[in-house]
Amino acid sequence: MAMVKNWQAVLARVRAALMRRGRTRQDADDLVQEAWIRLACQEQHQFVAKPEAFLMRVALNLSIDEYRSAERHGEQVLIEDLVMVDSNPSAETILLARERLARISECLAQLDPRTRRIFLAHRVDGLSYFEIAREHNLSISSVEKYIAKATLVLTRSMEGW
Repeated sequence: MAMVKNWQAVLARVRAALMRRGRTRQDADDLVQEAWIRLACQEQHQFVAKPEAFLMRVALNLSIDEYRSAERHGEQVLIEDLVMVDSNPSAETILLARERLARISECLAQLDPRTRRIFLAHRVDGLSYFEIAREHNLSISSVEKYIAKATLVLTRSMEGW
């Protein structure tokens, strides 16, 4: 190898240059090591007049090559690095939802049948006030009052849930 006074300082400068270009410390260390190997191989066949410049150029070129490869092939992820996320609700969430459903069923049972039918037609079936009014031979204002009444009863009964 050509004589350079302080290789550690040279390697640190090359690593810093790679990190300034967005590489992680580990990636930068890997690229510096690969560049070092290429410098050693090159010096076996031919004299390298400026080994520090050669090392820097090779490391930067390797970094560019890796970036282009990742762009073409997509980022590679090791299976060990993947975090498996369970999208299913937790047992606690399921239990709370069942409790809320039982509670709202009790609240709906407190409503008179006509109010309950009108409320469910709007909230569950998605019918408009106009459609409900036509179906039940009511005015739109009456439908609004039935739904307001049901909403008030349900809201009061569900407080704290």
